Amino acid sequence: MTPAPRSGSGRNTPRGGGRSAGGPAGGKGVGRGSKPSSPRTGGPRSASGLKPGEDRANGYRSVSPEAARPEKFKSDAVKAFGNSTGKSGGARTGAPKTGAPKSGTKSGAGKFGGPQAGQRKSGDRAFRGERFGQNLGPVRRSTTRRPAAPVISEQHNPEGVRLQKVMASAGVASRRVCEEMIAEGRVEVDGQVVTELGVRVDPETVAIHVDGMRLQLDETQKYYVFNKPRGVISTMEDPEGRPCISDFLKSTSKNERLFHVGRLDNETEGLLLLTNDGELTNRLTHPSYEVPKTYLVQVRGPMNHGVGAQMREGIELEDGFQKVDSFKLVDSTPGHLLVEVVLHSGRNRIVRRLFDAVGHPVERLVRTKIGPISLGDQRQGSIRVLGRGEVGHLLASVGL
Repeated sequence: MTPAPRSGSGRNTPRGGGRSAGGPAGGKGVGRGSKPSSPRTGGPRSASGLKPGEDRANGYRSVSPEAARPEKFKSDAVKAFGNSTGKSGGARTGAPKTGAPKSGTKSGAGKFGGPQAGQRKSGDRAFRGERFGQNLGPVRRSTTRRPAAPVISEQHNPEGVRLQKVMASAGVASRRVCEEMIAEGRVEVDGQVVTELGVRVDPETVAIHVDGMRLQLDETQKYYVFNKPRGVISTMEDPEGRPCISDFLKSTSKNERLFHVGRLDNETEGLLLLTNDGELTNRLTHPSYEVPKTYLVQVRGPMNHGVGAQMREGIELEDGFQKVDSFKLVDSTPGHLLVEVVLHSGRNRIVRRLFDAVGHPVERLVRTKIGPISLGDQRQGSIRVLGRGEVGHLLASVGL
């Protein structure tokens, strides 16, 4: 009688694995001819792939579908509205970035890092090394004509400073890259495209644009974004002792004579620009420039059909006919709605009065954007410095 082979000897074992599909946990795959068990069998499973009750035992934590959604796929408006509650950690919001950049993407190039119209394939953009602010990309100007042959600007000043040196001092890029930008026809001096490297200019008298962005060459000009909390008065000082803007300024900034661009009422939160640039302040607040402002509005729901169309067409108020530029439903919860509206009117309490007129009084109001400048994930009550690229976009939006 032939003795049976010992367990684990491997004899008479079918090719394709030492354990069957029904073996103990931890086995390698399945044998030939067998099928893996269906993931639908054995009851419902959580996002971790385990049965209910096994998550905690195996070191997993249950996550809701909304929380499991990557931060980059969440609505920017919802993130901005959530950050204005003051509970956000500011720079800590969003999922951490891990791993190397994707193949074919130049590290640090950003969303607008690729070559634009009239640029070389190098893709060097202005203010690429900017430490502050958001990357808004180049300002596209369809009216710009790029000359076929190099020209010398009429503003050439033999006693001035080389144009590429002025650009490098303004933080655009290195001097070598600035020379490439000039040769590519991406630089304008007083509205004229310059492609000659020998041009010298007087930084105090000329206006220089790179990719449509105005360079602010006056170092004394300051630009800030303040995320105003509810209950703060939109003034630099308050004789009644109520909280005001100066309470949030650092000691080094309190000596600067700053203006707040426009106002937000006591109960309204969100973006407020602070600057000592008087010309920019006048243009941003003047109705002829029609600078758009974006608001998130929380009201009670449900909302009757056609309210958005009614507000886009216009509503008669006590001070005249008013309307919004856009109306979009962002989110909804039981009994509440979150609406995003864009309008360029700067009249007092205009958003609240428009929603009162349609029968939906405002419960909470947050301004998230003025022109090209957005609040993003800035923490409530904080003040940040505008990046030079952001300043260029802001100046270009009002024709400076």
